[in-house]
Amino acid sequence: MKAITRSQLRHSTEAHKKLMRSGRTKPMVSANYIVGLTDGEGCFYVNVVNSLRYIAGARIDLNFHIKMQEKDKDLLGKVKDKLGCGNVYFQKEKRKNHVQCYRYTVNSHKDIIGRIIPFFQRYSLQSASKQKSFHLFCKIAGIVRNKKHLTKEGIKQIRKLKPQINQRTVGIA
Repeated sequence: MKAITRSQLRHSTEAHKKLMRSGRTKPMVSANYIVGLTDGEGCFYVNVVNSLRYIAGARIDLNFHIKMQEKDKDLLGKVKDKLGCGNVYFQKEKRKNHVQCYRYTVNSHKDIIGRIIPFFQRYSLQSASKQKSFHLFCKIAGIVRNKKHLTKEGIKQIRKLKPQINQRTVGIA
């Protein structure tokens, strides 16, 4: 059986009607692709910003991002479409011997807690180090979700957990 090309699919009235009814008009990436991309190029990151403007003495930023070379920018747009949140932006690279990059970033507490965490709970990360980082990230997000980050004790708990995220383990061969 001969494979149908995208052009043929578009001109096939029944297939085209089905595609239009599904609401999918642009190609998407699979959940497993996003998991693999995150395992290799993604990061869960927590930033603690000291500020006297906050009663607890700090603001907590929760971040998820995937960084890719400029030539792969379109993939990040597909990730954004699939996850339904975040933004893709240019990240100027100043280091020599590094190519220009784009970054998909989610930093809204609402989107991290309501979309990103449930996604990776449903579709598990494969690498042990990324799983560990995600688990710690979830603990911190739980503190935020329960509004404990608005207390000095909550900030203290977050400061204790934060350094354990994204630790690289070096094995001896």
